[in-house]
Amino acid sequence: MKEQIKKFLNEEQDPKAIEKITSKLYDLLMKNEEIGYIAVQKKPAITVFPDSIVLTNKRIIICQPKNLGLSMDFVDYTWDQIEGTFVKENILGSEFSFSTKTDMTVSIDYIPKIQARKIFTYAKEQLDILKTGSAQNTVAIPEESVEEIEEMETEEVTNYAEIMPAIPNYAEPIQENTTQSIEKPTSELTQDELFAKLQNYKKLLDNGLILQGEYDAFKKEILSLM
Repeated sequence: MKEQIKKFLNEEQDPKAIEKITSKLYDLLMKNEEIGYIAVQKKPAITVFPDSIVLTNKRIIICQPKNLGLSMDFVDYTWDQIEGTFVKENILGSEFSFSTKTDMTVSIDYIPKIQARKIFTYAKEQLDILKTGSAQNTVAIPEESVEEIEEMETEEVTNYAEIMPAIPNYAEPIQENTTQSIEKPTSELTQDELFAKLQNYKKLLDNGLILQGEYDAFKKEILSLM
């Protein structure tokens, strides 16, 4: 037991208080939970049973001895419940406090200054770890995936260009009777042939093969002959 409590006596914590806390606390630790720091009250008057605050990698635990030290009350707050932490240094020790997301404020006074600074620093580190973990969990597209998408889009465009034939700016409409459309000028076509020619131009426009201006010019020419 002495070996276990030595690491929590760096800032002159009361060894007896630490021993009482750790003897009861280890039975309360959750899976993968580790004690990071323990701060103990040190009031001006002799306090036989001081309050303590324990910080682990999962929560803050307030320890309050009861019944002349025969029992102890534990109140804990997980890091995701905590909004912020504060330290107020006074002449006789410091006051460490933290606020929760439910607008509750918890304080423990007469903490030696060096211990108060230590728990404040440890608490900030745990809250930063929590924020960093939340940010990493945010859904984001990895850079590799973005590059793959860009490559895929480039390949699709290339393949589309390969299968699409080159089309001149003024493409002639497709006629069922190609020989007839080549041999006969537009002015000599019948009403039905002119109407079919206009429909072909409309199909080219709808398919994006000619521009609106080109279609309007063809349409104007055909309508003048009908």
